[in-house]
This record gives sequence, C-alpha cells and structure tokens, in this order.
Amino acid sequence: MRRLQAKFQSLARSERKALIPFLTAGDPEPGFTVPMMHALVEAGADVIELGIPFSDPMADGPVIQKASERALVHNTGLRKVLEMVRQFREQDEETPVVLMGYLNPIECLGYQAFAQQARDSGVDGVLTVDLPPEEAEDFLLLLEAAGIDPIFLLAPNSTPERIAKVGNLGRGYLYYVSLKGVTGAGHLDLENVGAKVAEIKRLTDLPVAVGFGVKDAETARAVSQFGDGVVVGSALVARVEAHPAEPDKAKREIAGLIEAMRQAIDA
Repeated sequence: MRRLQAKFQSLARSERKALIPFLTAGDPEPGFTVPMMHALVEAGADVIELGIPFSDPMADGPVIQKASERALVHNTGLRKVLEMVRQFREQDEETPVVLMGYLNPIECLGYQAFAQQARDSGVDGVLTVDLPPEEAEDFLLLLEAAGIDPIFLLAPNSTPERIAKVGNLGRGYLYYVSLKGVTGAGHLDLENVGAKVAEIKRLTDLPVAVGFGVKDAETARAVSQFGDGVVVGSALVARVEAHPAEPDKAKREIAGLIEAMRQAIDA
C-alpha cells in the first residue's frame, strides 16, 4: 500500500484529520529544509508538501513567490529538491512527501526521468499546479508506473463533472483550494467551504484536504471539521521570511505553529 493511502486510512480509523504543512525547498537556504521537515513531523505533521522553487509561480501569493526567489538564489533546482527528499528518507521512511510546483522544471528534466528519480528519492505524490488533467495522460501513466500519486486541485467554482473527473484521475488525496485567488489571500467563508467539501465528498472516495487561507490554529480547527486534511503554507513560509538570518528562530516558530494546529485539530 502506498504511503499516502496508508496514512489517510490510519487517520480515518483513529478519527483524526491530516495536518499537511508546506515548505518551499531551499528557503532560506538549502541546509534548512531537511531538518525543518523532520521538525514538522515531530511537531505533528502527517504529510509534507515540499515546494519546487520556480521563477514564475503564478498561483502563489507574494509570500511564497519571495520564498522561491530566496531558494533560487542558492540554485535550488528540481534535482536538489529530489536530493533533499532522499536525505529525509534516510531517517524517515513513513511520512508521505508530496512535491508541489509547476510543470516547467519537470519538463526540463523529462517526464520519464523525473518519475524515475522521484520514485528513487522516496517521493509519494506530485501536485503540478499548471498541468490540467486533460493534458496529463502521458505524465499520469509514468507516475502510476513509478508508484507515485498525482494530486489534483479543485476550486470553489469546480463543477460536479469536473470534480468527478478529477476524482477518477487523482490518487492520494484531492486538494481543495478554499479561496479564489493566490495562496495567502483573503478570508475563509467557512459555510461555503463546508458546503463545497461536502459536494466533493459525495462525488469521490478520495480524501479531501483543504488549503489556502489557513493562518492559525483556530482556522485549522474550523477547516478540519469539513475535510480529511488541512494544508498550511503561507503562514509557515512567512516565519522564514521574518527571520531570514535566524533560521533556528524560524524553525522554532514554525514548529510551534504546527504543534498548536495539531492540538487544535485533535481537540
């Protein structure tokens, strides 16, 4: 059984929800990432989303855009990100890792080479923001052969037909973008989030993780009532931005926020 499936099944049996933090790999410098991944697991993370730095992250707000810029200063490309996952796997064989990013770096490496190297590094899932399922057939076949789950996004305006299609093609979990716009923007309308997640869950058996707009323990707890998981990204990356020259302080603040979210969700 693949790690993502096993993780969500285990959480469901214990009536718990997944906490899924996001980090941009290589931000503020490459040596920060793997220790931070381990710290996230110790603080209560169930799955880690690791962002692949990209020069034009169109779906991301200014916080994560700047994180990519800081990482690219250190030449943190896709190969380095895969090496980080491999290093993480030297100590952690259980926590699922999902790569999140854009198609261009994967195309530059080559679909087949990427799938093979991601498998060998210990990657469990791939979320490619700008690759719609209609254009993903060849890539999906390679990911399936490598045992890697394709993760797809759903939005507030996703139609029932779209939800069903994505639910059939996706694996691992579906990522529901709870806000219109870019990461880190806006305020959650919890009533609308709950209604849309309920619609999605009627149309697919895949777990549904909710992201965008989760800023603190209170919103994490509220969102966890609807979906199977909670994704938090900009609120963590902002801690790195606030302490670029003090990585240990950023690490403590990020771990503290994840601990608070874990406690709030479990409560």
